[in-house]
Amino acid sequence: MEKAIYRTLVFAFMGVLFSFAGCASLAKIQPVPVPVPREASVPAKKAAVAAHKTGLSLFIIERNKNANIVRYDANLTTDGKLDPRQPVAAYWVLLAEDGRRKNLNWLEKKKAYGIKIKPDPSNSGYILTLAAAPWMPLAVKNIGDAVRAEAVINGRPAALQKMFIQARDGLMGPKVEYIELYGKDLQTGEDCREKIVPK
Repeated sequence: MEKAIYRTLVFAFMGVLFSFAGCASLAKIQPVPVPVPREASVPAKKAAVAAHKTGLSLFIIERNKNANIVRYDANLTTDGKLDPRQPVAAYWVLLAEDGRRKNLNWLEKKKAYGIKIKPDPSNSGYILTLAAAPWMPLAVKNIGDAVRAEAVINGRPAALQKMFIQARDGLMGPKVEYIELYGKDLQTGEDCREKIVPK
């Protein structure tokens, strides 16, 4: 009985994190289209200097709560390689307000949108996991003159572009109804999508 209550509280707490983090208001705002690069990978060497200052977008997280997004950038050195000091940075883009950048707070980093990243022993890239989705490791790597985040979408290797989180308000706080992954199939180059419903 105690374990069931504990599990219920944990899931309710996660729903609250996904919903309130970065909220601009209590009003329900429908998601708006956010520009995402057509290509799943981004040019690395040509924009290395700018990327060293601002980072290049790997993927984003959108939510139905409001237009704010969490953006994950690849930090590159001046020669276009992933910066070993901090290969990836995560932060809010407050599109529901004035579009400014805002750092994740401690709770968001630890329980929801924060990342753990470690070198991939099989290549020169990195393995990235989201705090709220340790079951879904992502491979971040340089591929020629590009850098991308790779995931498994519908059982196939893909370059991840976006995650969308659909949640609804409940008695115990917001509850995640489903998560959608969007990307490009690495073998066919076609757009791919997968819907994941929490059990």
